[in-house]
Amino acid sequence: MLKTSLSDRQMSSDALVEQANAWAKMLIHGESRGPGDLDNAMRRVGRKYGIPYSALWRLRYRKPKDIWASVYVKLQAAYLAACERQKRKLAHETAISKALLGPDDPVVLQAEAFLQADMEAD
Repeated sequence: MLKTSLSDRQMSSDALVEQANAWAKMLIHGESRGPGDLDNAMRRVGRKYGIPYSALWRLRYRKPKDIWASVYVKLQAAYLAACERQKRKLAHETAISKALLGPDDPVVLQAEAFLQADMEAD
């Protein structure tokens, strides 16, 4: 029987912090309304998803050596929810484009192909 240690199957804390940082950046960027709105965007993300503002601030300005599991899980859930929201928006815009441009337009075909590939990946 093959024995693997727990540490072999876990991500390092550096990798977890980097992943959480990437998710936080994407969420904050999506929430930002333009230059000068970064602090307010971090606060809105924190309120919307229940993530402490201080955790978002630390990920942005002073990366911690490790991250609380609750913050990591909330960031992951928020990121996945944002991705699903973007997919729904793309599907809606594709339907509108299909009605306006026709089903054979290259843009419509490309968007439908992307949505189909994403559905198959899930």
